[in-house]
Amino acid sequence: MPSIKRTKFRLTNDQLLEILYWLKLIRAFDERLSVLVRQGKVRSGVYTGLGQEAIVVGTCYGLRREDYICPLHRDLGTFLMKGVEPGVMMAQMFAKATGLSKGRDSALHSGVPELGIFGNTSMLGSNLPVAAGIGLTFRMEQVDHVVIAYFGEGASNTGDFHEALNFAGVQRLPIVFICENNLYAYSVPFEKSMAIEDVAVRAQSYGFDGVAINGNDVLAVYQATQGAIRRARTGEGPTLLECKTYRWHGHSEHDKAFYRTDEELAMWRSRDPIPTFTTYLQHMNVLEPARLEEIDARINTTIDEAVTFAENSPEPEPTDAITDLYA
Repeated sequence: MPSIKRTKFRLTNDQLLEILYWLKLIRAFDERLSVLVRQGKVRSGVYTGLGQEAIVVGTCYGLRREDYICPLHRDLGTFLMKGVEPGVMMAQMFAKATGLSKGRDSALHSGVPELGIFGNTSMLGSNLPVAAGIGLTFRMEQVDHVVIAYFGEGASNTGDFHEALNFAGVQRLPIVFICENNLYAYSVPFEKSMAIEDVAVRAQSYGFDGVAINGNDVLAVYQATQGAIRRARTGEGPTLLECKTYRWHGHSEHDKAFYRTDEELAMWRSRDPIPTFTTYLQHMNVLEPARLEEIDARINTTIDEAVTFAENSPEPEPTDAITDLYA
């Protein structure tokens, strides 16, 4: 395999293949979850991020263990990329004792502090002030860790969004705000909820940069995120990255999404981030057919083992419901 010099992304061939692995693993995890919901095996709400994998991978790839993420309900892939084992994540979806919250809660609110994962809240956007608090902690402790805070375009219309960005701008906090603009806040289309074309322009009101990018281009997301992270680590403050994308399924697996057209869905599925990146790697002579088969086989085994682990894990004991409580 020839060595390729990359001056733009500074990624080796192995790193590019690792990015492809993460894209395909996260896609496979969500696809399997969608099937398991229909089989009645999942006890958690399932909000797949099918079609949005480039955002998860592009923003999480290269993060340090000490860096924090504040993910959304649709960002299960961030858990995997930050170090949660697929089997443990699947057990969480099955509400088994081996899951992150030991069967107490769905995946929507679970967090792993030792891996730098702060659990989300059901009030979307409310994690942004918390992210600002984490960023303030990093600055007060004089460490160069960063926070990646995710939200949807709908959440950018809430008060928590504006308060968090204002505080982060005033305090020059080390936060990268990631807007996953998939065009629908549940069933509300983007143009029905705001009179602007880009959420990114709102950053200007709070004294820092905002940029809108193609959220289906994993390398564009990675490059933009790395620049924002460098600025955050060196004390230059926050950045808002708006990643334009589209979710293939409804708001959740029980939402049939009748509010959108088949033509719109077909158009966005044609912009699938995984085939696009695969073609790029093939044209750059980075990905050979045998290596692609190896990656796919590894992913299939990983997902099968995760489901088996979850299915065979014990149910939580009723008496455990009153343990691990804090006042």
